[in-house]
Amino acid sequence: MTTVYDIPADMFIRQVAEELKKNSQIQPPDWAAFAKTGVHKEMPPENDDWWYVRAAAVFRRIYTDGPVGTQRMRSAYGGKYDRGSSPSRFRRGSGSVVRKLFQQLEAAGYVSHGSEGRTVTAAGRSFLDNVANSMKAQAATVAPGLSKY
Repeated sequence: MTTVYDIPADMFIRQVAEELKKNSQIQPPDWAAFAKTGVHKEMPPENDDWWYVRAAAVFRRIYTDGPVGTQRMRSAYGGKYDRGSSPSRFRRGSGSVVRKLFQQLEAAGYVSHGSEGRTVTAAGRSFLDNVANSMKAQAATVAPGLSKY
């Protein structure tokens, strides 16, 4: 069976974001329309569906890297902070966005919270693997090396 590791990340995240839109547990909060995703950003995201895309990306990261916590996810979504004439420095991404996404994924039953961090539940693993399996033919045309699956 095809898994998350077999599908290119950009294609997979887009498809999972579309599937997460159908889930009533995953909804952007009121402040998501004008919030930045980190102190290193100058403007909020331009994509109207950025909340679902970030949820899919976080979900995938938990699957591949788990167990993970808020600080590790903040580091993964951080970037260079422009300090003018001083050299740029790394700053972590928004903790509020990551925490809210964790909470929503937990409410949907896809992620569980343990002593070492968040891990994907059996339902979450099944959801992601089913999306990956449905994308198998599409991924084979884009990445010919995947045709063996």
